[in-house]
Amino acid sequence: MPASNFILTLSCEDRPGIVAAVTTELAALNANIAESNQFWDRETGRFFMRLAFTAPDGEAREAIDKALKPAIERFGMRTELIDQSQKKKILVMVSKFDHALLHLLYQIRVGWLDAEVVAIISNHEDSRKTAEYEGIPYHVLPVSKDNKAAQEEEVLKLFKETGADLVVLARYMQILSDKLSTRLYGQVINIHHSFLPSFKGAKPYHQAHERGVKIIGATAHYVTPDLDEGPIIEQEIERVNHAMSPDDLIATGRDVESRVLARAVKLHLESRVMLNGRKTVVFG
Repeated sequence: MPASNFILTLSCEDRPGIVAAVTTELAALNANIAESNQFWDRETGRFFMRLAFTAPDGEAREAIDKALKPAIERFGMRTELIDQSQKKKILVMVSKFDHALLHLLYQIRVGWLDAEVVAIISNHEDSRKTAEYEGIPYHVLPVSKDNKAAQEEEVLKLFKETGADLVVLARYMQILSDKLSTRLYGQVINIHHSFLPSFKGAKPYHQAHERGVKIIGATAHYVTPDLDEGPIIEQEIERVNHAMSPDDLIATGRDVESRVLARAVKLHLESRVMLNGRKTVVFG
């Protein structure tokens, strides 16, 4: 019999019987659990769980919601049920450096990322040819102090019109306002070099070279009003040495940024990231 694939994520105060309550109801629906991850945060007393399961096509989403409702109410769960048949939609924002954008598009093309880029937004014209080649609508929204609020309203409008599930800042070199960051909390992923807060401002790799750093890294995180301090999703480092020039460091950094951002997007799209205050629970 054909089956539908779902992912259930939940969090609540840790108590005995949570897993049994959920899995018993799924078993009653003849659902088959393909993957199960749990985490108990002893510091906060919160319990987190991700279940990937298949259900017979005859069991509609409404039936699953109804079956789980008693357990949800009993344990005060925060839940999300995702139908995996629905391809996720991404809105990508980019400035002049396109390495992270190109890597995302490639990983989608080869099927490693199961998603569709529904629009690319930029404050420059530089990536228009890339968008045209991929058949993706390209929107240029130059940003200044005078029009920032209006342009962000256009971003929000496109997010809604395209039905996007996620905004990816693929080296978008504009700071999102507190208003937009708050409205799209948990739906915007950013990437930046991990020198912060040590080397701020222009030419961080040149600053790092002058200090003789031995590692280069990148951090992907959710965007919040606190600049570059949102809940971290993924990180990576590469060792460097004294013989490398600033340009070598930049090239290494771009490579790391591209990989880390793509992995963070994949983790989010597969509902493997759960917010836990100022940090995340990431089920690999």
